[in-house]
Amino acid sequence: MELRAGQVAVVTGAASGIGLALARRFAAEGLAVVLADVEDGALEKAAAGLRAGGAAVHARVVDVGVREQVVALADDVYDRFGAVHVLCNNAGVGSGAEGHLWEHDPNDWKWAFEVNVWGVFHGIQAFVPRMLAGGDEGHVVNTSSGDGGIAPLPTASVYAVTKAAVVTMTESLYAHLRAEHARVGASVLFPGPHMLRTGLWESHRNRPDRYAKSRPRRTPYRSLGQWETAMREAGHEVDFTPVEEVAGHVVDGIRADRFWMLPESENSDRQIRARSRSMLERANPSYLESFILD
Repeated sequence: MELRAGQVAVVTGAASGIGLALARRFAAEGLAVVLADVEDGALEKAAAGLRAGGAAVHARVVDVGVREQVVALADDVYDRFGAVHVLCNNAGVGSGAEGHLWEHDPNDWKWAFEVNVWGVFHGIQAFVPRMLAGGDEGHVVNTSSGDGGIAPLPTASVYAVTKAAVVTMTESLYAHLRAEHARVGASVLFPGPHMLRTGLWESHRNRPDRYAKSRPRRTPYRSLGQWETAMREAGHEVDFTPVEEVAGHVVDGIRADRFWMLPESENSDRQIRARSRSMLERANPSYLESFILD
């Protein structure tokens, strides 16, 4: 798909991190950008920064887990711009679950699924039929993660399960679009290949009351900075991928109509091979033994 001035890109989770980097890159390509995020203050700051750079910007507070809000976003965007050419279902949260799977608070699962899985589905259902009806070239990018999307991450099992679901949902979307000979493509994004400095570690700040924990956490939430410090004190150097690099990978992938937006990584390739080999050999998943459960 060709990206050009006059097109419209919608990005959820756009107030910071990967979402904001995507919006900036689309704006640099000449697209009008629609920023959707649940965090009002950060959203307005992001929109103001883009406008100061000359971008055409519309911002709207949206909880992607609430279907009515995503549909209202689509109505608003089509009323204002008349079309959408790129849709990035990027909003996501960590669950904050502790302990073994059977010890998890059910509300951790409900909240993570509402945002990470239902939020993607709501975006697809609200926008894709109108994108198809418009007849223009278009593209949908759904954000997954190597943690679950490529291989299970038992230490963050709730998050990993939701990101695995995003992969399968996007594969299904791709197949349905191909069957309809649509001019709209689909991709699944695996940000990386290294760690990213995003607000995912502080997702709990936006956790809605309806999914409040039914019991207090046993340990305090740990910020990315605290985790990074602990890793380095343990002798493990941590590499980070700039979010701008992720955005560039997405733009390149849209232009190439690439389904797997998966940057080259020795670690990811090793995980993919190990999991595939386990399945093909009908062998128990020994590749999980390297993980230490909480």
